[in-house]
This record gives sequence, C-alpha cells and structure tokens, in this order.
Amino acid sequence: MPKVFITRAIPENGIELLREHFEVEVWPEEREIPRDVLLEKVRDADALVTMLSERIDKEVFDNAPKLRIVANYAVGYDNIDVEEATRRGIYVTNTPDVLTDATADFAWTLLLATARRLIEADNFTRSGEWKRKGIAWHPRWFLGYDVYGKTIGIIGFGRIGQAVAKRARGFGMRILYYSRTRKPEAEKELNAEFKPLDELLSESDFVVLAVPLTKETYHMIGERELKLMKETSILVNIARGKVVDTEALVKALKEGRIAGAGLDVYEEEPYYNEELFGLKNVVLAPHIGSATFGAREGMAELVARNLITFKNGQIPPTLVNRDVVKVRKPGFEER
Repeated sequence: MPKVFITRAIPENGIELLREHFEVEVWPEEREIPRDVLLEKVRDADALVTMLSERIDKEVFDNAPKLRIVANYAVGYDNIDVEEATRRGIYVTNTPDVLTDATADFAWTLLLATARRLIEADNFTRSGEWKRKGIAWHPRWFLGYDVYGKTIGIIGFGRIGQAVAKRARGFGMRILYYSRTRKPEAEKELNAEFKPLDELLSESDFVVLAVPLTKETYHMIGERELKLMKETSILVNIARGKVVDTEALVKALKEGRIAGAGLDVYEEEPYYNEELFGLKNVVLAPHIGSATFGAREGMAELVARNLITFKNGQIPPTLVNRDVVKVRKPGFEER
C-alpha cells in the first residue's frame, strides 16, 4: 500500500478511513513537527497530510521523490507552494465547505463578545471584583454596542463570507460586501450590497474579514483603512493574520479610532504581543474558527476522501491545482 505521513493527529475517523487504503504514519506529538523531522519523514511518503502551520515548498519536494499528493487539513493553502507542486505533478487538496458554518459561527462569537465586552465582564465576575464592590447592578457598567439593525461589512464573499451574511439577516442588519468580483445571485439571496472597499469601511459598524491571504490581500487593512472606519466600529478577523497590519491595528485601538477588534488569526502563529494583548477592547482566540467536533471530523473525512479518490486514479473532489492533471494523471502509478 502507498504510504501517507500525517503531520499532526487529526480526528480518528479520518485516520481509520486512510488505514483501509494506506500505510499510515502520524506525527504523535502535540507540538509542530520540527523542520528536519518533516524533511526526513517525507523521504518515503507517497502522500502527505499537512497543517496550515507547515511550510510545504521546494525543499520539502526535493526531499520527497515519491510524493504525489499533499492534502492540506485546512481551507487556505498559502502554506503550500502550489505553483511548484503543479510543476512537479504533485496534487494539492484542501478542505472547504465542511468548516464553513463553524467558522461563520465563530465570526459571530467574536463579533458579539467584542461588541458586548463579554471577556471584560467575565473577568470582572470570576475575579471576585463584582463581589468586592458590593454593587448588584449599575447603569453605566460594561456599556457595549448594539448589533441588531446595524450595518455589517464583509470583506471576502466566498462560502464563509456569505455564511456570515446569512447570520446577519437574523439580526436585521444592512449587509455590505466587497470582493474581487460581484456576486449577483448572492446579493439577491442575502439582500447584500456590493461596495468599494473604502465605502464599506466608512459605512460599516462591524467589519468582518473573510478573504484568503494573497499578495493582494497582504496588509489590506492598514493605517489608512482603519482611519476610514467609524470610531464606534469593530473589526473581526477570521481570515489570515497578515491581512491586517498589526502595528496599525494596535495604534488604532489605543487611540480609540475604532472601538474594538475580535481576532482569531495573527501575523505569526503561535503569537504573543504584549501591547495588543494588554488592551481591553480586544477579544483574542488561538485560531479556533473551525474547532467544533463536527467541522474537524468533516475535515478529516474530506482529507481521507481526497487521498482515496486519488489512489483510485480519479481527480480528488477538492483539488486546488487543476492544471496538475495536464502534468500527471491521478494515482500512484509512474508517469
């Protein structure tokens, strides 16, 4: 059987499926696999299951003469040199759809928690400060921002962006969006308005980032863009950390140029920024947008389906680099 190396322990349902068709080896530790170990493990791997934290590039491919497919356990695949993989006839897959709802739900978790200052209130309660004050209720405590009936601006209107918009309808919100291309059907279905980026930023009470990381989206939210936002607005990032200029965001938050931010992603991961993390008007999470049992198990199953389909000589269901088919047919047979 062909060998697949998995760089982190994914849910068991995916591993069990793979064991029916592959010799499976899993990196057993919680920590990220060291680079030198990864380069050693890929030497005899026919297939590779990777996390978004691993850089899969020319060096990896050079050390993996048998490698025919990389299945990324994520929707985004900016960690993989897809162009180089295609040139070498290596298939690349990802895991869209199965985590859309979980990620959209989490965008709303961050939005609501930031708007209503939930983390501050939680700390106030569990620290004993509420009891020490001896005041049951005060009309000026933890005043936040209304959500219902406000305007939400969604930057990136793919699967996840549209799922965020669907939830916004339940809050009676005006829905604005910006993307590289207009989405007429989605506009009609969701009653969403396309806006140029600057207009969206200046009109929105809540701005949600749901774009992939590309050369065009790197630091697309910087000092200029943050100055366009309302002083009462909140920024939510469930995309990639490098979409936002962190230094500019910290400055905007400290100076009160925006009201708050909810962040699940960072410019580097794992991450610590004493200045950012010390601010009270920020809600922080360690990249857990898809962290539900259902979503993560769905991702594991899709990874397995991609690899099994490829093994059977068929095009994987979520193939990223479609042009690779012109270079090599699917399957582990030699050219």
